[in-house]
Amino acid sequence: MKETRSTCPYCGVGCGVVIESDGDRITGVRGDPRHPANFGRLCTKGSTLHLTATAPVTRHARLLQPMRREHRGGRPQPVTWDQALGFASDTFARIIGEHGPDAVGFYVSGQLLTEDYYVFNKLAKGLVGTNNIDSNSRLCMSSAVAAYQLALGADAPPACYDDVDQADCIFIAGSNTAWAHPVLFRRIEDARTANPRLKIVCCDPRRTETAAAADLHLALLPGTDVMLFNGMLHVMLWEGWVRQDFIAAHTTGFDELKAQVRDCTPDVVAQVCGISKEDLLTAARLFATSAATLSLYCQGLNQSTSGTAKNAALINLHLASGQIGKPGAGPFSLTGQPNAMGGREVGGMASLLSAHRNLANAEHRAEVAALWGLPGVPDRPGKTAVEMFQAAADGEIKALWIACTNPAQSMPGQATVRRALERAELVVVQEAFATTATCDRADLLLPATTWGEKTGTVTNSERRISRVRPAVPAPGQARHDWAVAVDFARRLEARLRPGRPTLFPYDADAGCAGAESIWNEHRASTRGRDLDITGMSYALIESAPQQWPMPAAASAGTARLYQDGRFATGDGRARFVAVAWQPVAEPREARYPFSLTTGRLRDQWHGMSRSGTVGRLFGHVPEPAVEMHPQDLARRGLREGDLVHVTSRRGSIVLPVQASDEVAPSQAFLAMHWGPEFLGGQSGAGQPLAGVNALTTAAFCPQSKQPELKHAAVKILKAELPWSLVAMAWLPEDDFWAARAAMREILDRFPFASCVPFGRERSGLLLRAAAHEPCGGDVLARIEELLRLGGAEVLRYADAKRGQRRAMKLDSAGHERRLQGFLLAGDTRAQAWIRPLLLQELPAQAYGRQLLLADVTPPRPVAETAKQVCSCLGVGDVAIRQFVAACAGSASQRLASVQSALQCGTRCGSCVPELKRIVASLPPATPASP
Repeated sequence: MKETRSTCPYCGVGCGVVIESDGDRITGVRGDPRHPANFGRLCTKGSTLHLTATAPVTRHARLLQPMRREHRGGRPQPVTWDQALGFASDTFARIIGEHGPDAVGFYVSGQLLTEDYYVFNKLAKGLVGTNNIDSNSRLCMSSAVAAYQLALGADAPPACYDDVDQADCIFIAGSNTAWAHPVLFRRIEDARTANPRLKIVCCDPRRTETAAAADLHLALLPGTDVMLFNGMLHVMLWEGWVRQDFIAAHTTGFDELKAQVRDCTPDVVAQVCGISKEDLLTAARLFATSAATLSLYCQGLNQSTSGTAKNAALINLHLASGQIGKPGAGPFSLTGQPNAMGGREVGGMASLLSAHRNLANAEHRAEVAALWGLPGVPDRPGKTAVEMFQAAADGEIKALWIACTNPAQSMPGQATVRRALERAELVVVQEAFATTATCDRADLLLPATTWGEKTGTVTNSERRISRVRPAVPAPGQARHDWAVAVDFARRLEARLRPGRPTLFPYDADAGCAGAESIWNEHRASTRGRDLDITGMSYALIESAPQQWPMPAAASAGTARLYQDGRFATGDGRARFVAVAWQPVAEPREARYPFSLTTGRLRDQWHGMSRSGTVGRLFGHVPEPAVEMHPQDLARRGLREGDLVHVTSRRGSIVLPVQASDEVAPSQAFLAMHWGPEFLGGQSGAGQPLAGVNALTTAAFCPQSKQPELKHAAVKILKAELPWSLVAMAWLPEDDFWAARAAMREILDRFPFASCVPFGRERSGLLLRAAAHEPCGGDVLARIEELLRLGGAEVLRYADAKRGQRRAMKLDSAGHERRLQGFLLAGDTRAQAWIRPLLLQELPAQAYGRQLLLADVTPPRPVAETAKQVCSCLGVGDVAIRQFVAACAGSASQRLASVQSALQCGTRCGSCVPELKRIVASLPPATPASP
């Protein structure tokens, strides 16, 4: 047994982990108590990392060897690395020779390591000579970057996690921190316990777990953040809550901003934002007059056509009230991905150069060219994410290299993305997981290492650089991402600049030593820059993660920026940015009367290529659904579970509807994770849909080029699909992975279909589908085959004329027979009691052939299936509610009692906000009379 310290590959909190391994197999993971980002804590996703690194490696989820499709739509066939990279380099060289360097594009990922990013950036801008390299961080952090640069002069979050402990007001805007950054939220909870004066304000259209925990929830209308922040500044000016001394000494542009916010009166703000004037005044007072105010914000501000304006308007509040450059204060953007910041540090985006240099600055371009030993680097602006796929769809970009990201799921405007992938002459996908929708459309698949196998560095939200270390060797023929890029670059060099010294003198076979040589080159490029890390060696980071800047003369990294009041602008003064409120790209209107917002689930990550391999992570939210306010359901004659068409100007998908008090009337919510890997369907023309992002708009912020993924105008109508199907089965591991891969080919044969894993200790698949008329017997037979619903032990009923079909598989377990799988087609109402039999593995032999009846009422009572609350221990809401209902005492006492008795919320703590809400919803039990 071996232990290896590394870093979690999920969100930007950047938690340290200790990986337990045995030979070439990862067997466990726990939080690293020595890491300052988490001090040993992990969330539900991080605590199950070892489960994502076991079965997928040897089954159908991992890509283990290079594969090539000879033609689009064909099955990929194995090739050698030499054949794969030879083909890629030949094709790139031909396209560059015929059409120029801007005919190719690289789309990379905030989940790559800094070393990976550096090589890709040098490959594109140094060797190929194009700035067409962008990252999925464009979808995540670019608005925050643009606003930091405008207002403070540099892409540098000025605060740190320690500021949470020292704040007196935490202002959370556009972030469900409790779910998106759970470990940081645990720290907020601890800070509130230690400091009862601490106030939390949350700005969010939904009443999320974060909003429910706040002292003040500003349930503003989607897209009205700029008006809210300008209105708060108006109040601060009126009440004399601004710091005139700070403004005069350290800022410029305040007069222009005052003129901008003059008309943002409380009456106007209340009307535009949909909040009360009293709440506006309270928010302004808490922000401006608290001893220290820390703002935390994420995609609700960033993913908007006004993303830069929203971020800048919030920073204005900090500058006006002097809430910056001191402990517990500052505008702190929460990074969405584990290394979105590291990618920006090395210039791995279309608008940047190495070490935060500006592509538009001729002096900066000359510095980079000198560092790389080149006569120059290209000055023509590169295509950003949305622009890159539009250019490929238009035929301008002929070849796409996609690394560690899944644009066929995650990009808005999915019709354009699919057209781009179809029209490009060559699509290369460099990926660890073979199950992504983008892999389905690649000409060349290159297997990459992933968490537990990689070596390098990442930078988290507080500018802290941590080591990523391999615990096990790479499986199959997988290679490190930077090593793949180096091998390809050298082959391309031989065609583009023969006979010259290589630009890539890194040993691709040297493992950590090769990665360190890349790091040292990057480190040297930062000398004298705002992110100077010349004092930060690999050896130093090995002993403890460090925050930048850390120049050569420094003994430690810098935790908090701008404490001296000098900012990273030319004159050292921060700039107020006068911005006006603009409506969302698609305001709701009569034809599209709902505002659809998107967001994260607690236990899932991005497109679920990793987290979606673990059945237990589906326990909290087991299936896709669109959430609506109960009043909206009632007005439209909808019941919970009904299928609805959710339609925007770009596409339409079918989903079950779910009632939720967290969503305001005339709004709807859909989790961002549900893509074509889990959700199928057909448009009216019979064309496959593309999941949630078939609905979202590609309209983007003009400054940051970040698209408005957070909002779309939609209509929601009941789907008349009278024939339905539900099938579930426990499966052996080998059968599970094979069935899951094969099910994806079935999903698009129905107007609605979804297929998701389930189970904690065992693996199972749940398929749900609906259609206008019964599907053919061949499809049903194939589903039964995949779910192993065959053999003499299976009870069957079929009525082809009426479209009814049922199959029940019972296996012997000692003296009892338990349900192992079932299929209901036609009338599926009996799933209400049959499904609990399977999920709870209850004895089923007493039901006999009654299992084949369509009765919605079970012949004998079946225990209710609980909604999972605690993913770590599998504790459901039924047990929690029953226990809490019997507890007396205060809310905190009852919470402590249920945690002690059931242990829920005592591992990772991700479920603690929900536990608190359940406790608060139930009255305390009356103490028994003595």
